[in-house]
Amino acid sequence: MNVKIFDTPEVQDFLKAVSGFDQSGGNDRAKQIMHRLLSDLYRLIDDFDITPEEYWSTVSLLNELGAEKQMGLLSPGLGFDHYLDMRMDAADEQARLDGGTPRTIEGPLYVAGAPVAEGEARMDDGSDTDAEVMWLTGQVRDTHGNPIPGAQVEIWHADSKGNYSFFDPTQSDYNLRRTILADDEGRYRVRSIIPSGYGVPPESPTEQVLSALGRHGQRPAHIHYFVSAPGHKHLTTQINLAGDKYTYDDFAFATREELVIEGTRIEDPAEAEKRGLEGPFTEVVFDVELAPTEVSELQDRHKRPRALEQA
Repeated sequence: MNVKIFDTPEVQDFLKAVSGFDQSGGNDRAKQIMHRLLSDLYRLIDDFDITPEEYWSTVSLLNELGAEKQMGLLSPGLGFDHYLDMRMDAADEQARLDGGTPRTIEGPLYVAGAPVAEGEARMDDGSDTDAEVMWLTGQVRDTHGNPIPGAQVEIWHADSKGNYSFFDPTQSDYNLRRTILADDEGRYRVRSIIPSGYGVPPESPTEQVLSALGRHGQRPAHIHYFVSAPGHKHLTTQINLAGDKYTYDDFAFATREELVIEGTRIEDPAEAEKRGLEGPFTEVVFDVELAPTEVSELQDRHKRPRALEQA
């Protein structure tokens, strides 16, 4: 068609009307953001000569993403989650609040209300008998190396098939989800299983988008963390287990070099007995460093919709 009408007065006036600039009600920030978003998209239609068929097939795909509740899955795949992290990293550096364990994306699979334990917990319910036992431990310290007693360590991860409890109805409530309050030395210890990575659902709308970009939808084996303590910045992070095929090829762009952890296979019965285990296991050690802050809003996780969490 090769028609360009975006810069005409008619279209510019139309954009203002669509964005509500000629109305007294509504939210000024929402109007400004919508005007910018629509302007960029209208210009894109001009620049790429988008056809009605292309437009309506995209609308259909967006409907499918919403119907299957996959926007939270596609978001990290399109880099939005990591880009927000990049902005927060830059803001911390600018405010000289950098330091501590690096953040990385939360993902869409957190569930509020996991059982709380002091110092040590078992995360798995024992039903995954083919899974490898994992002993996950570490210490929470401040940026001077001092332990933080009572730090709250929330951990969640997938099972050996790459599925998460709550979202996978075959698993028991809060399987592979726990909140541990660190002991007097800032240490936490959990018995769990080695998680598997996972891929986006086959033939799903998320996979359709990624396939159009020539990309896969695979994540490596990883373990999610929220770590917090009064007077310290809340940390949202996750570790990737070294050796996974996708450790450095994560479709969600969550891998950071400092967060790739090598597990140690231990077969000594005496070492297993020390931990209350019955046989060989893999030990994963992840120490956490929290940066100090007196800013109260930085001590809490940011607000967003989360399963079973009240607004």
